[in-house]
Amino acid sequence: MTASLPITTSVLCEAISTGAPTFSPTHFAPFVSLRPPFAKSAFSSLSNPKRFQPLFCSSSSSSTTSNEDRFVADEEEDGFESEEESDGGDIVSFDVQALDKEAKDAVREHSLSLSRELIIEDEASYQKQNSGKKKRLKGSYGNIPDHLLPRVAIVGRPNVGKSALFNRLVGGNSAIVVDEPGVTRDRLYGRAFWGDCEFMVVDTGGVLTVSKSHDDIKDNLAISTTIGMEGISLASREAAIARMPSMIERQATFAVEEASIIIFLVDGQAGLTAGDVEIADWLRRNYSKKTTILAVNKCESPRKGILQASEFWSLGFSPLPISALAGTGTGELLELVCSDLKIVEDSKILDERDSYVPSIAIVGRPNVGKSSILNALVGEERTIVSPVSGTTRDAIDTEFVGPDGQKFKLIDTAGIRRKAAVASSGSSTEALSVNRAFRAIRRSDVVTLVIEALACITEQDYKIAERIEKEGKGCVIVVNKWDTIPNKNQQTTTYYEQDVREKLRILDWAPIVYSTATSGFSIEKIILAATMVEKERSRRLSTSILNQVVQEALAFKSPPRSRAAKRGRVYYTTQAAIRPPTFVFFVNDAKLFPSTYRRYMEKQLRANAGFSGTPIRLLWRSRRKSEKDSGMNTQPSPAQLKKLTLA
Repeated sequence: MTASLPITTSVLCEAISTGAPTFSPTHFAPFVSLRPPFAKSAFSSLSNPKRFQPLFCSSSSSSTTSNEDRFVADEEEDGFESEEESDGGDIVSFDVQALDKEAKDAVREHSLSLSRELIIEDEASYQKQNSGKKKRLKGSYGNIPDHLLPRVAIVGRPNVGKSALFNRLVGGNSAIVVDEPGVTRDRLYGRAFWGDCEFMVVDTGGVLTVSKSHDDIKDNLAISTTIGMEGISLASREAAIARMPSMIERQATFAVEEASIIIFLVDGQAGLTAGDVEIADWLRRNYSKKTTILAVNKCESPRKGILQASEFWSLGFSPLPISALAGTGTGELLELVCSDLKIVEDSKILDERDSYVPSIAIVGRPNVGKSSILNALVGEERTIVSPVSGTTRDAIDTEFVGPDGQKFKLIDTAGIRRKAAVASSGSSTEALSVNRAFRAIRRSDVVTLVIEALACITEQDYKIAERIEKEGKGCVIVVNKWDTIPNKNQQTTTYYEQDVREKLRILDWAPIVYSTATSGFSIEKIILAATMVEKERSRRLSTSILNQVVQEALAFKSPPRSRAAKRGRVYYTTQAAIRPPTFVFFVNDAKLFPSTYRRYMEKQLRANAGFSGTPIRLLWRSRRKSEKDSGMNTQPSPAQLKKLTLA
């Protein structure tokens, strides 16, 4: 891992974070070795000021200049002489404010270059569709916590347009919309508003209440019994398929029970079906006290829509013709919804609102137990768990409160297969699911990379790890299904960790948690590790401590000389950003610092300053002589002053 690796596009520009905790020697991370035998401690020098000379000192000996942001390169330490000093004997003073500004500009430039490298296929359309929503939420909206908002559930048969209506109400394309049944299976939540009313919309999977044959279930839910299920017996596959409709219906039931208003969606083009009649009877029999709105979708023409909707009067509800794709009738639908919703009181908002809620994405290959981990953490069947590969389609967001009261947003994602395998399957749904997973990584703060214990590290795991590192996200490696490892002893964990570190060198800084989601073994350790990683990712080193660490690293091992006998010199170092921690080194020539030395500097920073569980970025900025003349001031050296005095 070289120091010039890209930085994440979503959070790189958090260059100024006033709430970031300051660094102290007690801020050590529990998952890394902080004092390897080859490294000297940067803090040992703090106890003996005479032994240690800082990288920069004041440009004047007068106490009146102590508050000025100007430093002079130390001419006594080897490797720190300024280029002017070695050539003409001048001492170079640095404008620290200008260097700090240049460091932040360097971070922004790097983030732009990364945005061109890390491309998600439908990211452009996603940003375009969500930009309007973000602009509208700049007002008083978005301040109410999700759990205080009233719920509006959308239910109906498969392929009637529930996800399309969900996207219409919340804005953007949060839910996958494909012209095939059974795409949505879990509950998907999104915030929506109309006028002064704000509420939470819940998308659900299609309810199959009518008895169907085994083949009909596979067709209606688009289930594959071959892809990703090679290690599962045929009997288990058949049983999993048979249970799928009831599991989807259970998720829809949860959504209806917590909802204040139910939108019962039917297909105006397909007409009234037996499935619609059974769902209407189910709602009327069990949820008669809740407000139910019958929306007849796919009525693009207003005149034909009235005729299409008239057929559904027999269900016992007043039908409302709408078109989720075109937006026809959705305004009237929102008026009906908001007329029966209660507005949350401002006092509750002030009591419950939090300034920052970290997001934790759960990613990995298919069938490694991602949904099981989510359910074990929240303590309920939040998502469907099945041996059927590709059960999870959308990125499912769930609020979670940790043991210490810290709030998190957990994001369950679809399994990520190899790009060639996704393309060969010909499934547009799977391709969209993988894009949602990549997008979940981008909008998260910490990523839990779930691997299967028996399978250990595969090539696809390494590809996902590369993505996490390039996006600059904190990471926790979760080895799930640990109970499947036979004949475990005290050395099993040690050998297994060595194998993981060897195969995932790109994440050698990430903590490892061994768990079994089905039994709840060590599940709480995942949240504890993620909390620690987020704190390390948001930590900021003071400039003085940082430069002291850098100087000791340089004193321990100087940069190698080039063929022209030139040696790299570090003038100034600053932390320009957090999330991830990004350090900018101002040097005489960046080309004089090879990748091996940059890796050495990163190891020294980790060994002396921690940063466990998060990538750190080292950017190297060359200060040519022409640049120094414009950004630095030269003063006569003591030898020159002596000559001038004698003259």
